[in-house]
Amino acid sequence: MASRKPISRPITYEDAGVSIDEADRAVSLIRKHARGTFTRSVLTDIGSFGGGYLLSGWKNPVLVSSADGVGTKVKIAFLTGRHNTIGEDLVNHSVNDIAVQGAVPLFFLDYYAVGKLDAGVAGQVIEGVARGCRANGCALIGGETAEMPGLYQAGEYDLAGFIVGAVERKQMLTGAGIRAGDVLLGLPSNGLHTNGYSLARKLLFETARRPLTGALADELLKVHRSYLKPIRALIDARMLKGAAHITGGGITDNTPRILPEGLAARVNVSSWTIPPFFEELRAIGNLDVADYRRTFNLGVGMILVVAKRNLGKARALLGGLGGACFHMGEVVESRGPRVEYV
Repeated sequence: MASRKPISRPITYEDAGVSIDEADRAVSLIRKHARGTFTRSVLTDIGSFGGGYLLSGWKNPVLVSSADGVGTKVKIAFLTGRHNTIGEDLVNHSVNDIAVQGAVPLFFLDYYAVGKLDAGVAGQVIEGVARGCRANGCALIGGETAEMPGLYQAGEYDLAGFIVGAVERKQMLTGAGIRAGDVLLGLPSNGLHTNGYSLARKLLFETARRPLTGALADELLKVHRSYLKPIRALIDARMLKGAAHITGGGITDNTPRILPEGLAARVNVSSWTIPPFFEELRAIGNLDVADYRRTFNLGVGMILVVAKRNLGKARALLGGLGGACFHMGEVVESRGPRVEYV
């Protein structure tokens, strides 16, 4: 029977691939960025077991929450080594998801998971998260940095977030008041936002074999827009009846989520110009039009529903905020498809 050789020194956690010292350095960087988002409602510091937030000044609040990620857009960050905007994508996507229900963001938590932790990269990612939180008036009160050797490829990570906002119950947007004859206003996206990247990467890098140039990287890493300000402006003016964030599923799948039964969105596809980048992707893959419309936002990041009588006032209000908008259709009675393209 073979004898077991004695271990010359104790085996450490770092031998297993986890560095507590590197985690401490990461937390130090994260704390610096997060503190810049704190408001007086934040009662705890980064490093506490849980984040504390004081909910005050509300009469009958409804808490609205959402959890999301940025999908395979992180692959572009890996390939380019540019990590300081992907966190902003995450925050803005999350803010939009609760803003369409009338909620203002209160606080945010992130989940950053990696095979081998690099505090510098983690700091860049959270820098973007913090920047997004500041821009949206949202406090970054905590999160989790998980180092898990063997679960991720070298240089790769995953990123997810959890947001909580609030809205007075009587002001919550449900879409229940939408009626036939109401009009659809589109707010432009600035690119893919955070959806369709798996198909885009296949088309660009496998089918067309395009090199990842600086210009292409700039296009693919354009930050997902936040639509909080225009949504709040229409809510404050008591004109907004519903809003749909155009993410995975595109206009086709997201618009019906806010429409009462028996109603459909009639979308005039000539009312806006689809950005050339989307059309380039369509041409590379000879994409079926229905699949194309369900995969990409096609230049529309948000659809807002207002009464027809308020169309002019709504467009003027949104134009005054410096953002473009376009009248892209109307709500109609229908027992057929929930979105009709004309």
